[in-house]
Amino acid sequence: MAERNGRTVRDLRRANRTAVLQRLYFDGPLSRFELGPVTGLSSGSVSNVVADLVADGLVEEAGSVDSDGGRPRTLLRVAPASGHMIGVDVGETRVRVELFDLTLTELARAERPLEQRRYEVEGIVGHIRDGIAQVLGAAGIAPERLLGVGIGVPGIVERGPEHGAVVHGQTIGWDAVPLEELLRAGSPLPESVPYFIDNGAKTLGQAEMWFGGGRGARNACVVLFGSGVGACLVTPDVENGRAVEWGHLTVRVRGRRCRCGALGCLEAYAGAEALLDRWREEGGEPPRGTDEETALTAMLAAAYPADGAGADPVALAVLEETAEYLGAGLSDLINLFQPERILIGGWAGLQLGTRFLPAVRRHATAYALRHPAEKVTVELGRLGPDAVTVGAAILPLADFFTRGGRRPEPLAAGPAPAWRTALEERAPH
Repeated sequence: MAERNGRTVRDLRRANRTAVLQRLYFDGPLSRFELGPVTGLSSGSVSNVVADLVADGLVEEAGSVDSDGGRPRTLLRVAPASGHMIGVDVGETRVRVELFDLTLTELARAERPLEQRRYEVEGIVGHIRDGIAQVLGAAGIAPERLLGVGIGVPGIVERGPEHGAVVHGQTIGWDAVPLEELLRAGSPLPESVPYFIDNGAKTLGQAEMWFGGGRGARNACVVLFGSGVGACLVTPDVENGRAVEWGHLTVRVRGRRCRCGALGCLEAYAGAEALLDRWREEGGEPPRGTDEETALTAMLAAAYPADGAGADPVALAVLEETAEYLGAGLSDLINLFQPERILIGGWAGLQLGTRFLPAVRRHATAYALRHPAEKVTVELGRLGPDAVTVGAAILPLADFFTRGGRRPEPLAAGPAPAWRTALEERAPH
């Protein structure tokens, strides 16, 4: 039966379950009495919803508290073992796969290094598949118990009915890669387990907004500063965030060649890969045979020696110039979107850390319009190097909440999706 606003009774029940689950998740443990005011539901509705959630194994008791003169009130919380998610970070130096329970406690992880930044599609797909099998085996979790697999990737992600999620990753040589389709082929997961594939900067932003430095902010930009640079914009209009290709904003006409092929991109000056290249071009000596993270550590040590003496002037000059480029890039985010917070994450951003931040803030303020610059704070992200995988795992978790705590349903009988038909035609007989 539908109400006048078009919502059915089923829609209303799902919305009520979502409201209770979310409040218990973010603010719990809470009593039934406390759930009423924070969800806007009547005491009767709260009791009915809680009974359903307890029966489904999603909510459990978590002790009690004294009430004002009455019986102690039972506290409720989301049951950690009632659901599991996998988060995957297709990063610049490795593929990281982590298994979480419903409260995002890590249960197992697997990492596959990328040798010489090799982004061959088959290799990445194999790393993801193997990592999923490894973490499930390590934790003893059956694949069908997963709520989904979230994956953060470099590039633009589009979704369609024929191929699912398709990745356009120009900087890594991916041209319309049907990643979801490829993962489904020979996947160890049942088809009822969905994949959620999105830009890595967006998954970083998702994590920081839910659990990190973005909590409570209505307008924020979360910056991913790694080998390249990207950003996620969160506003009331785009509550779940939108990835923006901030790293390919032009900061210098006829400037350095970016790895995307264009000239003068911010990433060609401010990304860790470009930063190390510029140090080398100016006569610096990054350690040979090491990955970017180790080389950047060496550059920081050269520019800022522990004893305060004998600093490498070339490394220091390149880092100071990079801080100005980053600050100028942040000023564009400030002028365009007027965020109340900017958070800098990613392995390079965290590695440069507080030593780099004052100069970046100073340049951002100098290049931005005065009024929006006075209203923004620029800080480091709070979730550390695992933020992208946490954010990727949030993608199936958010979908789980939207469905009121219902698990993904098996694909309905009917014509097979085009991507599955194509795979079956290519499969050996």
